[in-house]
Amino acid sequence: MNPKYLVLGFFGLAAVVFIGKQFIPAEQNPHSVQATSGEQGAPLANVNVPELSAVAETGQIAFEANCASCHGVNAAGQDGVAPPLVHKIYEPNHHGDASFLLAVKNGVRAHHWRFGNMPQIKSVEDEEVAQIVAYVRELQRANGIQ
Repeated sequence: MNPKYLVLGFFGLAAVVFIGKQFIPAEQNPHSVQATSGEQGAPLANVNVPELSAVAETGQIAFEANCASCHGVNAAGQDGVAPPLVHKIYEPNHHGDASFLLAVKNGVRAHHWRFGNMPQIKSVEDEEVAQIVAYVRELQRANGIQ
């Protein structure tokens, strides 16, 4: 068999699988983050907090002021409110640092979870987002998310 057709077949199959996952109902999608505890506002993740770098400490302050009301203390999420950012879905290979900036600037249409859309956060400056990302990434690494 011609290797060119094997490669084309592989990529075609990968595309079908990828596109198909986008249409799986959230409750059946293994990549979907859902509220699970049943208690409104309860944390959705157990987060170990490491000793933070200076940049991450500044990011923690910005996170607490701008993000924690929805994403919870230490980015653990809140049942029925917003997803945890300390979750494999938000690992750097799936949601790069720029995706956090875009989320803040533009808001986000719900796609991995059933919490509703995230509005844009106009009061957060780009430099603060970078600090918040440093904080979230340090939390993620401390919790086995690379």
